[in-house]
Amino acid sequence: MSRGLVILDRDGVINHDSDSFIKSPDEWRPIDGSIDAIARLSVAGFDVAVATNQSGVARWLLDLSALEAIHKKMEGVVRDAGGVLARIVFCPHHPDDGCHCRKPRTDLFLQLGHELGVALNGVPMVGDSERDMIAARAVGGRPMLVLTGNGKSTAATLTDHASSPETFEDLSAAASFLIAESPHRST
Repeated sequence: MSRGLVILDRDGVINHDSDSFIKSPDEWRPIDGSIDAIARLSVAGFDVAVATNQSGVARWLLDLSALEAIHKKMEGVVRDAGGVLARIVFCPHHPDDGCHCRKPRTDLFLQLGHELGVALNGVPMVGDSERDMIAARAVGGRPMLVLTGNGKSTAATLTDHASSPETFEDLSAAASFLIAESPHRST
């Protein structure tokens, strides 16, 4: 039985980010505790999905087959840890392309909601950047900021404290919080 959907950003939340982009499976390195966090969410009954901007494709730094190989590696390490990623969606466009899927726009989240048959209102959406928080709010989601990746600088620049997101040290801490607050958790 599903306890709900949790949507994660990829770079800076699940894996270490790179200013020169993650271009191959060898460059993809998980943040300590992130894979276990996804596994714990899965075991607790959450559907875990990933929504990620991947402009490296539009910049010709990697092609779709390399991106698919990175995602297969990520899915494999999550599976090896006992978890499942329900779905991975991505925006391959350049920031200047004006597409509707690149966060802070909302089409990636809307796509996940449609494909998984889930209303997005109140769905936890975990990211490390302000664009993640903006997109989560725009679809009625529950923005959750992690301080990994760009999270610390994002927290320092958020000016509207009335709508500040829930903030966690990392994905592991966010997962522990969501599991603990789940009304259906096992005893």
